[in-house]
Amino acid sequence: MTTVNQTATAPATDAPSDDAPAVLAEISRMLRTMLDEYGLDDIEVTMETRFTQDLELESIDLVALASGLEARYGRQVNFAEFVAGLELDEIIDLAVGQLVEYVVRSLRAAGES
Repeated sequence: MTTVNQTATAPATDAPSDDAPAVLAEISRMLRTMLDEYGLDDIEVTMETRFTQDLELESIDLVALASGLEARYGRQVNFAEFVAGLELDEIIDLAVGQLVEYVVRSLRAAGES
């Protein structure tokens, strides 16, 4: 008797995922698009990557990222609100992982409402 493994695949959706690896992948894609404009498309983006020190992003880049986050996730992910709750030294040392965690929390909170 022959057994055939069948894998059911979920239909593809464009709905945002509240899964941290998926959010990291999406934010990494946004960052790579931005970095490509500076010729820095070979930088690996991880949860520990820091926006200022590692990626050398400036405030205008963070504004562009905020716009991309709103376009992807809607108003439920408010980057300006997130950053407003941080001290200046925390903003300077902000890591991608902190943003990923904020996005995940925001998406889950929106899903519970």
